[in-house]
Amino acid sequence: MRLVRIRILAILAVLVIAGFGAWQLLPSDEVSDAPIVVGTSDEVTSLDPAGAYDAGSWAIYSNLYQSLMTFKSGAIVPEPDAAESCAFIGQKLQTYQCKLRGDLTFSGGRKVTAADVKYSFERMLKIESDVGPAVLFPSLDTIVTEGRTITFNLSSRDATFPQKLATGAGSIVDPTRYPKDKLRSGNEVDGSGPYVLKSYEPGVRAELVPNPTYRGALKKTGAPVDIRYFKGSDELQSAWTAGDVDVTHRQLPADRLSELDPGDPEQRVTEAESAEIRNLVFNVRAGAPLADKRVRQAIAWIIDRGPLVSDVYKSTVDPLYSLIPQGYIGHSTPFFDAYPQPDPVRARKLMEQAGVEIPLRITFAHRDDDANKEETAELVRQLEKDGLFKVTEKAVEWQAFQKGYAAGAYDAYTVGWLPDYPDPDTFSQPLVGRDSSLHNGYVSTKMDALIASTQQFGDRSRTSADFKELQELVGEDVPLVPLWQKKDYVVSKSTVSGSQYLSDGTGIWRLWELTRI
Repeated sequence: MRLVRIRILAILAVLVIAGFGAWQLLPSDEVSDAPIVVGTSDEVTSLDPAGAYDAGSWAIYSNLYQSLMTFKSGAIVPEPDAAESCAFIGQKLQTYQCKLRGDLTFSGGRKVTAADVKYSFERMLKIESDVGPAVLFPSLDTIVTEGRTITFNLSSRDATFPQKLATGAGSIVDPTRYPKDKLRSGNEVDGSGPYVLKSYEPGVRAELVPNPTYRGALKKTGAPVDIRYFKGSDELQSAWTAGDVDVTHRQLPADRLSELDPGDPEQRVTEAESAEIRNLVFNVRAGAPLADKRVRQAIAWIIDRGPLVSDVYKSTVDPLYSLIPQGYIGHSTPFFDAYPQPDPVRARKLMEQAGVEIPLRITFAHRDDDANKEETAELVRQLEKDGLFKVTEKAVEWQAFQKGYAAGAYDAYTVGWLPDYPDPDTFSQPLVGRDSSLHNGYVSTKMDALIASTQQFGDRSRTSADFKELQELVGEDVPLVPLWQKKDYVVSKSTVSGSQYLSDGTGIWRLWELTRI
């Protein structure tokens, strides 16, 4: 299992040379108390944890809500947070039991109970939002509470269940504020996490202040934080250049990242070996233009990752040839083994065997922001250059984009994916399992059996062979084509420390680690 390796490129010795005492004199008390401003181009789909399964939403959930379990920075095994203790009962890995802490309160002042935990999970599963996290819990059968004890009964073995509890999907909500059968409306949050949401303007700003009643795994809560949301990398770059943000994450433009100066004393740069990946996903529903796997295999023979890596992303990404990225158990390279280099002749032969009209007309959709436009232009160029496809491109606003691909409105679409927890299961069941979060119609009995097999063992090293077979099946069925694996960058002013903890491989955005120095 990979532990994220972080390289701090800013030279900390500069502080010593400049004289640390000088740094103590520079900020006034007023400045040191000012909120730390964090800029990002991610978006929040919903403040209600039953209604979102995306990086931007889960980043803020990990600060406003509490889950039974959490991850320490860089850890691969979760530990209790809202829980006092958690463990599997028996050897079958089908009964998981937690004892809730007795000193938790929601931000509105109401005591957190075991019944609230049960309500939160059952509510999320009942609502089953098309862009929500219910897909993570296909084996969750019943939840029973007694006093402060919560028992989760699973219909099948799932060794990764504790890790799933530690994600945004496990967020505990106040039943008096969150309706049982629909998402909460408005811009308010009632959680028990380390921060309280002071104000929120969708797509613009979220003001977070420390929660004085927080109790859990953290020893301290952090400074006030203002999150600023930008409509793309270029807007984020402009705000950084103007000095309007203290920290940037996800993400400055690729050309800017490739030119970062590690010796600049005015900034700190964290470059992390990330497990963020990007896939070209296909609608495989019956009757769709890409329903025949031979047509999808033809696309796999066309795609050339080289120009994406070097020209579009300026080597801030690495080519990816598998569903599971480098650094994770079971990683292999089936798309390199089966489709080692672009071959339009083979692609054409496969399409002729499938009996489709050439050029095949398809719709290609992507999120409407500047970071995706150049990538999309390159992919469309590759698809059309040998006359095999005629592409209609659609740039769609983020929330509408999610709704669109969930409804099968596009033939192909690009989607980025970050791990929910540090285990290869986060790249399998949610992406290629039955009723996956990609909503592309892919169903395979063999795939479901392989996924179930990987969930049998607490010793995750025993899953390697199954994960490799699983990835070979993805390479054969081609419900998607892996494109790249990204390096992650956090850039902050030299007067802010702790920014490296915003990217540690656990899927948790640790805003409470940010401090002014």
